[in-house]
Amino acid sequence: MKTVNTSIIFFLLSISLLGCTEKTIQKKGEDVTMLAGKNILMIIAKSNFRDEEFEVPYQLFKKEGAKIIIASSSLNISKGMLGKTIKPDALLSQINIDNFNAVIFIGGSGASEYWNDPTAHNIAKNAIIKGKILAAICIAPVTLANAGILSGKKATVFSSEIGPLRAKGAILSNKDVEIDGNIITASGPTAAFKFGETIIKELCKK
Repeated sequence: MKTVNTSIIFFLLSISLLGCTEKTIQKKGEDVTMLAGKNILMIIAKSNFRDEEFEVPYQLFKKEGAKIIIASSSLNISKGMLGKTIKPDALLSQINIDNFNAVIFIGGSGASEYWNDPTAHNIAKNAIIKGKILAAICIAPVTLANAGILSGKKATVFSSEIGPLRAKGAILSNKDVEIDGNIITASGPTAAFKFGETIIKELCKK
């Protein structure tokens, strides 16, 4: 009988323990993606969302097997600041937070429509209450701040909106992406990839 190389065994065990640090794990000849079974809600403005802030994380989540629902205040086709068009799957008013593992507010100039929107505020508050990942990028963290969620929390935001976050008690960070508990914020379009990666890593801990 051939002896089993112990170094191979330790290598295989190390892979199994890496979990979310590896993009995929081979099992019975199939790719097991990191976000299989995870449901993600991405919230965009009815117009003028920021294209790459949506598209870059969306493609990362899709690649890792997540189910993604796109919600907005309108079911009409939304056009991004750079020309991308998206047909939302659901209205914000129809969302049941229990169905999702993560809620993400996408930025762009149109995202200001949610800054003082009670429905958006309730979604954000319920996400925190129920232990979901809550994320926002660019100017969208203002929605979280106005919902009362960022008081005493570390957060980052697009430079034009530092004042509103500080006024609501947020602890401002100069990082591209900031994490405080289940809250993830990012500063803008150039942080889109890191934003998506960070959300994936945090979801994998759940």
